Amino acid sequence: MASRILVVDDAAFMRMMIKDILTKNGFEVVGEAENGAQAVEKYVELKPDLVTMDITMPEKDGIAALKEIKAVDAAAKVIMCSAMGQQAMVIDAIQAGAKDFIVKPFQADRVIEAISKVLSS
Repeated sequence: MASRILVVDDAAFMRMMIKDILTKNGFEVVGEAENGAQAVEKYVELKPDLVTMDITMPEKDGIAALKEIKAVDAAAKVIMCSAMGQQAMVIDAIQAGAKDFIVKPFQADRVIEAISKVLSS
């Protein structure tokens, strides 16, 4: 059965890019969210196997959303997505429970490698 993934990014273009990479590689995108508040709601509703989470978003950033998701489900698997130069935020995200991170612009092989590794852990 295909792993179910929730894609969270405030940029529709970025969500589309990740969805495209995932579906071409046999994953099922079960939902999308454009901010951290939506991400938490969708996580509770959809119970995905994994979440790709942008760090910088309006309303609630990815790190705040990550902490809320981990509070709801300590076993949640979340991979953070960050632009270059956000190293400090990536460290915060890992400390808050993120399993890995991928850097924008996305490289398909790196996205699949990170997701496969986290899902098999």
